[in-house]
Amino acid sequence: MFSINALLERTKGDRWIWLIIIMLSMVSIVAVYSSTGAIAYKKGVTVERYLFFKHVIFVLMGIGMIYIAHLLDYKYYAGISKILMIVTIPLLFYTLIFGTNLNEASRWVKIPIIGLTFQTSDLAKLALITFLARMLTKKQENIKDVKNSFLPIMGSVVVVFGLIAKANMSTGLMLFGVSILLLIVGRVSIKQISVVCAGGVFMIFFLFLTTDRAGTWKSRINTFMHPELQSSDKTFQSDHSKIALATGGLFGKGPGNSTERNFLPHPYSDFIFAIIIEEYGTVGGLAIVVLYLVLLYRCVRIVVRSPKAFGALLAAGLSFSLTIQAFANMAVAVGLGPVTGVPLPLVSMGGTSMIFTSIAFGIILSVSRDVEEHSIKKEEKVVVGTIPAMG
Repeated sequence: MFSINALLERTKGDRWIWLIIIMLSMVSIVAVYSSTGAIAYKKGVTVERYLFFKHVIFVLMGIGMIYIAHLLDYKYYAGISKILMIVTIPLLFYTLIFGTNLNEASRWVKIPIIGLTFQTSDLAKLALITFLARMLTKKQENIKDVKNSFLPIMGSVVVVFGLIAKANMSTGLMLFGVSILLLIVGRVSIKQISVVCAGGVFMIFFLFLTTDRAGTWKSRINTFMHPELQSSDKTFQSDHSKIALATGGLFGKGPGNSTERNFLPHPYSDFIFAIIIEEYGTVGGLAIVVLYLVLLYRCVRIVVRSPKAFGALLAAGLSFSLTIQAFANMAVAVGLGPVTGVPLPLVSMGGTSMIFTSIAFGIILSVSRDVEEHSIKKEEKVVVGTIPAMG
């Protein structure tokens, strides 16, 4: 018969990461409930309730996906990564040509039958990181072999980056940065990493010259660098985000008392951190920052203690991706970066993005589970070795 104790016994991995997941999920439910008040203000209470309950369902589904993903031995993700890459690259091409267009960017694909849309970049992040971890592990002995090792690694990074960046430059740049960090951890030479960086820079210049989105990127950079020279409509989002921060004070206005949620275009996703600070103050904002820093610290411990290179690289890549995305979102909210459409992992409202983020957490916990089991076996061997012989 099902029981909570039986479930907890089957829940393995770093307990601190599990605690952070639960805390961020609770913050997400409360913050999204408050933030969707803007939609209720504009469209009616029914819409607010629908979106909130839909979000709660996805949060619960996400926790379920974390649990399932952490039970699967992380070594299986090496084989899965090949399938993901085979699916991802054509899917990114399809998105650019036939994807749902929003704000002059084709980032979403509609899933047949169920009608849900998802950003293919979410799948691409998971695919590229797992694929790189596999390739770096497999080619570790001959990592300097240009034809058989370096070219497949460089090609996968630059191609995926280019396909994502054309419609979503901020996500593409973050994934490219994570890939470079992973190459460094994977002991790729500085010379080869420089070549990958050069390929990325060339791709950026090419996109700036050929894509219609280049004007939007330049405008956002100019608005961030010189806000005093821009019209109020261009600085609208950042201005109201700053108002939310300024009026939040030390302890905030209290749950549900945000006013800027009625003005910010996406208070439940892109600017949810600003709403959190407005309602819970600087103390609440710092608490969120600490949670992600602790997450990064616990993940680094997993990387250092992992007995296998693939597990270490997998945990490193996914943890870098999650924390860089988190701090990018928070940087935009506090005015330290140009406006982007990057959500706050496990906190911002999002359907399939919540699922892919949860899978990433589950894989990290799977590596952590293996680390724990390896430590237990090691301790058992030490204990057995110290028992004196009888007779």
